[in-house]
This record gives sequence, structure tokens and C-alpha cells, in this order.
Amino acid sequence: MLKPGGLIAAVTLGALAALPLPAQTPTDLADVCKVLGDAKLGQWASFDGSGGKIRLAVVGSERSGDSTLYWFEVKFAGKDPSKNGVVQILTASLASGLEAPRALIIKGGSQPAMRISGEMAGMMGPKGGQNTSAFDWASRCAGAHVVGWESVTVPAGTFRALHVTTEDGGEVWASREVPFGLVKTHGKQGDLALTGRGADAKSSITEKPLEMPALPMPKD
Repeated sequence: MLKPGGLIAAVTLGALAALPLPAQTPTDLADVCKVLGDAKLGQWASFDGSGGKIRLAVVGSERSGDSTLYWFEVKFAGKDPSKNGVVQILTASLASGLEAPRALIIKGGSQPAMRISGEMAGMMGPKGGQNTSAFDWASRCAGAHVVGWESVTVPAGTFRALHVTTEDGGEVWASREVPFGLVKTHGKQGDLALTGRGADAKSSITEKPLEMPALPMPKD
């Protein structure tokens, strides 16, 4: 079965450097970080990566008490179709989604989709998805180091993007014009480059997910 961390890890930091332009302020970074955490229902962004094609999207919403929760989706298509997969995370904010997800849905290749409760996802620990992913980048954005504004050309077009570096040596080129903010990324696990964007995303999982059985309690 596909592990959540295995799929989300495909969405890593990356890109090729460009010449910096003058403006760099804390306000610039805060504005870009806000875009990452405030993706709207239906928004999507697709990328070519070192290991295949990635799509990030907001594909649904649910009410929980007085709050609205959103389903954030990562879809990965690699060279080996058997390793293709989808991970969906139910959370109130992309910026904090990996810290306390309300639920996860995972589908790997032709296997049936499985729904995992938020409690079980927490028990799975870091391998449940807390790694250097696009979702994780949203939560770490405010602590990034600003290099400067640059003109970046990717398959989706040319953007004025804020170039930042992260503590683990990764690089991100981010823009307020793009859903999830990501234009290019560069990191140890590969590169990403934006290929498209839109506001009409639907869930890639059309079947009703199976409920994953509860994990057995440890013996004394």
C-alpha cells in the first residue's frame, strides 16, 4: 500500500537560479506565505518534476462545527504507472495541515482508496506526511530566508517571483499570482516547474474510500 509520506515527498523544493531584482522585505515574504495557506476551493497548480508530474488542488470542503475544512490533494504520475497515486488531506489551513490533519485519503495505483482518521494519521508520526513537501513548505514559509525578486520562466509562463532559501538548503521561487504560490522549487529530492494553473479542480478519487482499520493497541 502507498504510504502518505512516499507520495507527498514527491512534491519537494526546487528550481534553477535566476538573476535577483532589487526589492526584498519581510512584507513580501508574508504576502507570499499567505497565498500558500489560503488556497481557495477549486484552485489547482500542476508541475513537471524530476520524478514525474504533480498536481496540487483544493478539491472539496466540509463543515465541522463553526469551521470550514478543506480537502487538499496531491496527485502524482510517474514513469511507472503502478506507482502513481493520490493523497488528500482534510484540514482548515494548508499552512498547518500536516500538524493536525482531520483525515487523510490515500490511493496508490489501482488499489482501492483508503480513508485514515486524523487520530490514526497522528499515530503514524512523520511517515504520515511530515517531510519536505509542498504542504510542509507552506508551514515553514515564514521562516525562509529572502534572496530577492526574480523573473522566472517556466512552462506555464514568466512570473515575477520571490526567491527564498530554506534551512535544509532548498530553494523556492514563489508568486502571489499562482495557486499555492509555487513557481519553481529546487531541493535534494528533485526539482519542480509550474506547467499550468486553474480554478476548476475536482477530486481525482471518484470511488468511495474504504475505512482503514484501527491500529492494534500495544501490549504491556
